[in-house]
Amino acid sequence: MRQITLLGPQRLEPTLIQAVRAQNISGKIATVTAGWQEREDEDRELHEHLESRTINLRLYDRVSRIFEHDPGLRDAFRTRQDRLKELQRFYRIRLDHVLQAARELVAIDEQSDLLDGHLASAIRDLQLLDEEHLENVRRIHEHYEHEVDPGGRDEVRRQRDEVRAILTDCDALAIAGGHVAILLNRLRLLDIPTASEGKPLFLWSAGAMAMSERIVLFHDSPPQGQGNPEVLEAGLGVVGGVVPLPHARRRLRLYDRSRVALFARRFSPATCVTLDEGSRVDMTDTGWQSTKGTRKLLETGEVKELSA
Repeated sequence: MRQITLLGPQRLEPTLIQAVRAQNISGKIATVTAGWQEREDEDRELHEHLESRTINLRLYDRVSRIFEHDPGLRDAFRTRQDRLKELQRFYRIRLDHVLQAARELVAIDEQSDLLDGHLASAIRDLQLLDEEHLENVRRIHEHYEHEVDPGGRDEVRRQRDEVRAILTDCDALAIAGGHVAILLNRLRLLDIPTASEGKPLFLWSAGAMAMSERIVLFHDSPPQGQGNPEVLEAGLGVVGGVVPLPHARRRLRLYDRSRVALFARRFSPATCVTLDEGSRVDMTDTGWQSTKGTRKLLETGEVKELSA
């Protein structure tokens, strides 16, 4: 298993260089900032933080050039994204009702085997809805891959070859945050999991989310909307067994035991890990190690230190 490091947000409290040094990475480091979209090249601070050893893969620009050369692929991509947005809209409608029932049950402060049974059923309903949604997402992707065959198109192959050549010359890959769906689509189209296979990974914010098994969007107190945690997509599956929660202190009511308990039970057996400033999780084939302040959500409603 490759070495994978999950980090808290890097803008206010950059800790990436310490993680890189801890892994004895001395050579070049490929970076992905595609989630920043048009600001992809504004990576001077990241470059200097990593001792001027970075090479930006410029995935956002590469995909833009692919679409310029291949309008048919661009149109098929937009059609797929429209289908995914429509699917997400219908899923949210159903999720609102299923989640409300689970929230009401988990908030009841009583000892009752009947309550326990109904709560377990409500959580299973949530899990089944999430699983169904992910399966529908996968079908849309499979149809797109079969009908369009992006990997068989000349410009996609050329860009993939260029990225693979750069990665061959680098000792590690660091993936930053930004817009998670845009980042995910670029990583997927240019097949970064395969191209970077075996390389140590350093992931934070949307980068950690995109490389996980499923992308969970969450915010308990958004400016508008219900604040319902929702499954957006199947991630790229490089990081297994973990639901990364960037900016958890700001986005989640971690003091609300019923909400924490429901969140943890819903996404079990995966571990819901908070990734706030200063957080770090080093994952290897023998387990994981974390820094103080990196926590996990428990099914009891508690939030405790993540231990090895």
